[in-house]
Amino acid sequence: MSFLLPFEYEFFRNGFLAAVVVGALCGFIGVYVVLRRMSYIGHGLAHAIFGGAVLSYAMNVNFYIGAGLWALFAGWLIHLISHRRWVGADAAIGVVTTSSFALGVAIVSTYRSFTRNIEAALFGNILGITQKDLWIVVLIALIVFSVLIILRRQLLFATFDPEVASAYGVSTGKIDLIFITLLAVTVLASTQILGVTLVAAAMVIPPVIARYLTNRFQHLLVLSPIIGVFCGAAGMYLSFYLDISSAATIVPFCCFRNPDDFSLSKRFAGATFSRCDERHGYARKPTSKDSGQVVSQAR
Repeated sequence: MSFLLPFEYEFFRNGFLAAVVVGALCGFIGVYVVLRRMSYIGHGLAHAIFGGAVLSYAMNVNFYIGAGLWALFAGWLIHLISHRRWVGADAAIGVVTTSSFALGVAIVSTYRSFTRNIEAALFGNILGITQKDLWIVVLIALIVFSVLIILRRQLLFATFDPEVASAYGVSTGKIDLIFITLLAVTVLASTQILGVTLVAAAMVIPPVIARYLTNRFQHLLVLSPIIGVFCGAAGMYLSFYLDISSAATIVPFCCFRNPDDFSLSKRFAGATFSRCDERHGYARKPTSKDSGQVVSQAR
């Protein structure tokens, strides 16, 4: 059995690269999703995009244009409603996402001629990714990575202490709006690969695993994308040799790991990052004075 045998097929090469890129992207933005306790909104946006995907198919509009505009509209609407004091964020997510998903189901029940496309939106069609789709996913990933890196300080303090960040001049409202936009774009790029039912898991599982390996935020931003890439690549290989759905293999591969391997990984990562922390003077616990200095840098 040749290790490079799957790469003889173009559809596998495209799918493999897409899985790696989406794994890194979901793992990176997933750190903020988990720390900001927004796992439900990622799940909700994935379901909201279903309505936009169905509508774009019915109107013969490009998926990325139709579903993208719908995702942005749903994300901004959730942000607007959740910032009203009389409605909680969970209620806003429930109203917007269920309404959008119900709209998609209604359109599907009316137009039954595009069932295959809808199945791809629900469960992913990673082996049907074309070169054009791959370049779009790479472009979206580069944009999201760039914005998150540029705004990493503001996002950090808007995540952990929004009240203090506002007092130091960080516009938490704008930061939240930018983040929800990036999250919607990420979900859009991942839907074609993983489907709406598995996108949220791809954004939550890698950072949760990384959180068990390290307590430092900067290390989370490195470990989580690496775990996402590894799960995407390994899941693609398993799906090829086991002849099962690729998207349905990538996510369970993240969950069902050998506990002994996980323990060894945790011990190795802990020792490595501890030496790094001591080398750079990070071994001590941060104090309130440290937080104030970093917040002032984020202004």
